[in-house]
Amino acid sequence: MQKTVQRPISLSPKPRGVHLVTDEILRQIPETADFSMGLLHLFLQHTSAALAINENADPDVRRDSTYFLDRLIPDGYAGFHHVLEGPDDMPAHLKSMLLGCQLTIPITNGEPALGVWQGIYLIEGRDHGGSRRMVATLQGEVRG
Repeated sequence: MQKTVQRPISLSPKPRGVHLVTDEILRQIPETADFSMGLLHLFLQHTSAALAINENADPDVRRDSTYFLDRLIPDGYAGFHHVLEGPDDMPAHLKSMLLGCQLTIPITNGEPALGVWQGIYLIEGRDHGGSRRMVATLQGEVRG
C-alpha cells in the first residue's frame, strides 16, 4: 500500500558550523520504520542554513568543512551590500545557495539508505541562527 506522511521538523539551535543531525531528524519522523521502500525528502525553510550528506564518523570532517566554508565566504566582505542583519548574514545566504536547502534520501526496509559513513548535516551559517525548521515528506510503500 502506498502512503505519504508529511510533518514539520524542528532542529535545536546550533552555533555556526557543520553539524551532524541525522538522529535529531529521524527521532521526529518515527513513521520511517513503517516504509518498506520509499523516499524521504527534507526541505529546510531557511535562507541562511543548508543541508548536506557527508562523512558521519570523524568530527574532523565537520571541523575542516566549517573552516573551509568560512574562508571561502568570509564575514565582512567589503563588496557586500546586504549588511543590515550583521556581518555573518550575507555569507550565510551564499553558503545556503551553494549547498542547497533540500535532500532526498531513499528508504529501504524502514531505514534511510545512507552509506556506512554518511550522515545528514545542517550547515549553520549564522553565529546565532536559532532553531531551524524543515518539512519532512515520506512517500512510498508501507509494510504489511
